[in-house]
Amino acid sequence: MTRFLTRLTAAVFGVLAFTNSSSADVFELRTYTTNEGKLDNLNARFRDHTVALFKKHGMQSVGYWVPTDEEKSKNTLIYVISHKSRDAAKASWTAFLADPEWKKVAAESQKDGQILAKRPESVFMETTKYSPTWKNGEAGDDDVFELRIYKAAEGKLGKLDARFQDHTIRLFEKHGMKSVAYWHPTDEPDSKDTLIYIIKHESRDAAKKSWTAFLADPDWKKAAAESGVGRLAKPPEATYMKATDYSAIR
Repeated sequence: MTRFLTRLTAAVFGVLAFTNSSSADVFELRTYTTNEGKLDNLNARFRDHTVALFKKHGMQSVGYWVPTDEEKSKNTLIYVISHKSRDAAKASWTAFLADPEWKKVAAESQKDGQILAKRPESVFMETTKYSPTWKNGEAGDDDVFELRIYKAAEGKLGKLDARFQDHTIRLFEKHGMKSVAYWHPTDEPDSKDTLIYIIKHESRDAAKKSWTAFLADPDWKKAAAESGVGRLAKPPEATYMKATDYSAIR
């Protein structure tokens, strides 16, 4: 019953949380890598304590995911939170780390060994002007999210944004891919050339079919040729992920 209520709360909260937080000044994408066998411990700590403590200290939880590929599915947690500003983020993290309740939880959760294998990776981001407002729908067991990171060629980020705004998002929807959010990193040099976004698929098989249909679509080929974006600076990074049972976005 407790787990059911956790999922119900997360699902309802997700409809409101991302709608409201989409106007926040700063988002933060964080990636945690655990020591062997410690991912369940990390998820338990977030589910039972960390998410509530984030909220206590002014950090809004947006979504939590575990990658689906064999290696990372055993040791990686990816999540997005939002802050009112970069200064607010600094103040929130300082207060969180100094909170006696957090210190107690951290100590008790690691009695059997250190959970994290290395320092968390963090990227501060801001939403693009074309980023949609996400609302949770019915979540299926096979649903997967896809985190994609694009690096545009020098001076081409604006053209890449225009292509997404005017064509790509509509074509994603046409081919069954739901846009969750689109961001730019706020710190240089990535702020000059990087687009980070998350889309949702009904399954990995559906994702494969959607991408195949998208890339073969004459409208996409025309938009790509006329956009002036050219080749990306390097191939896109793609990570397929499953939402955790405590994620607001599902």
